[in-house]
Amino acid sequence: MEFQNVTMNAQKTIAVVAHDNKKPDLLAWAKFNHQLLAQHRLMATGTTGLLLESELKLPVIRLQSGPLGGDQQIGAKITEGEIEFLIFSGIPLNHSPTIPT
Repeated sequence: MEFQNVTMNAQKTIAVVAHDNKKPDLLAWAKFNHQLLAQHRLMATGTTGLLLESELKLPVIRLQSGPLGGDQQIGAKITEGEIEFLIFSGIPLNHSPTIPT
């Protein structure tokens, strides 16, 4: 396997994705890291981006909602080198969805 050195700029594009049940945790983390995040370019899936903009008062490039293709947009931008860093707050792999009765 060949390795490639990649030089990154000081300002990164950081993508943020959070499952619905994890959005409160992500927002608490983002508030705690506000000063650090403010130094970078933020990108997020739809609702997560809206919440980050509202809570942090920082510009966020908002893509589609995750289920509507936002996750795929993030993945494509990672492979194209447009995103250097991904923050993902998801559900555990053993999570079982609740089925309404």
